[in-house]
Amino acid sequence: MPVYQYTALTPAGKTQKGMIDADTPRDARLKLRVDKIHVTDMREVTDKAKRQAEKQAKEWGGRPFELPVFKLERKVNVRELATFSRQFATLLKSGIQLAEALRALVEQCANRDLEKVLRSVKEDITGGSSLAESLARHPRYFNDLYVNMVRAGEASGTLDQVLHRIAEYLQKQASLRGKVKAALTYPLIMIVVGTGVVIFLMSFVVPRITGILTQRNIPLPWITELLINVSSFFRDFWWMVLIAIAGALFILKGIIATDRGRLKFDTLLLKLPVIGGLFSKQAISRFAITFSTLLRSGLPALDSLKIVALVVNNARLTQVIHDIHGRILEGADIATPIKKSKVFPPMIGYMVAVGEQSGQLEDILDRLSESYEEEIDLSIQQLTALIEPVIIVSLAVVVGCIIAAVLLPMLDFSNI
Repeated sequence: MPVYQYTALTPAGKTQKGMIDADTPRDARLKLRVDKIHVTDMREVTDKAKRQAEKQAKEWGGRPFELPVFKLERKVNVRELATFSRQFATLLKSGIQLAEALRALVEQCANRDLEKVLRSVKEDITGGSSLAESLARHPRYFNDLYVNMVRAGEASGTLDQVLHRIAEYLQKQASLRGKVKAALTYPLIMIVVGTGVVIFLMSFVVPRITGILTQRNIPLPWITELLINVSSFFRDFWWMVLIAIAGALFILKGIIATDRGRLKFDTLLLKLPVIGGLFSKQAISRFAITFSTLLRSGLPALDSLKIVALVVNNARLTQVIHDIHGRILEGADIATPIKKSKVFPPMIGYMVAVGEQSGQLEDILDRLSESYEEEIDLSIQQLTALIEPVIIVSLAVVVGCIIAAVLLPMLDFSNI
């Protein structure tokens, strides 16, 4: 069923915009007319370029050629997706049919992009598709973990419970990501502000003062001469500095884009002296909670590991999980390859072994995730307590050197 975007006038005379699904534009207008809404403009929401490309592909018998297009897209809000999943689970648990539950969610959805996706999902389900198949057509919103958990929930008849687990999982992941960002945001702001102050001093204040000293032929100490040279370099070649920084970032992004480069980068990230432990704990916590959530949803361990490898967001940990998957296929248990890996701490392997032997692996993984979340909180506090004084002292030293380089020749001149 097509989706139409309309502009209309309400009975109060206000302009209203929205989307509605109907077989034809006439049916859409009739639906709106029931609510006494007068349509002034209506058009079908379609992708003409995509249809043209598909037509060309059929005519030429090949895959359509697409130029890379860079466009700004609204980032998917994990908390919005968690809220949607929780509301969806509540509606299904109340006995509401799948299509009707989606209709209710569409009507109250505030995110226009998500609303469009949900309308498409509802139409697919009305046409006979399963929920998992419909969600899989929108990977930007619903990743492999989401789709496979929904598929398991549909197969076991526990879709509402699975959706509730997905909501809890997404909420925990959003909270965990928020904690790490909060830990790094304040030091980053301090670095940016301090760098801005230094650039201002070097670009505007220092050249004027040193220019006066140079004109009066005052003997300059070495620190002042060094400051003048650095200030002149940044004033004359600032564009080269920007190009060098942009080039370095471009090269780094290109290296990370390759599998080998990404693996080396993530491995190095885990070994960093200050923040490496934080990233490692975050990845392990994500592994534990994701693995537990998938197992509780009814997915086999091997399938769950494949999905976990895609969502841990660390190439080194992904490589280890793939090795664990291969060892299990050879007949090993889950705990043995975890113990032999150098990424997981030994405690993880022993606790997983206990969970396998007792049949309570999901509970053990939940406890591991909770334990690592607590350790992440402590690591964030320690990181903040360590970084802040380091940044303050570093900026104080830089600014102090600048002030000393300016004041020393002035003091010598006053003594003369």
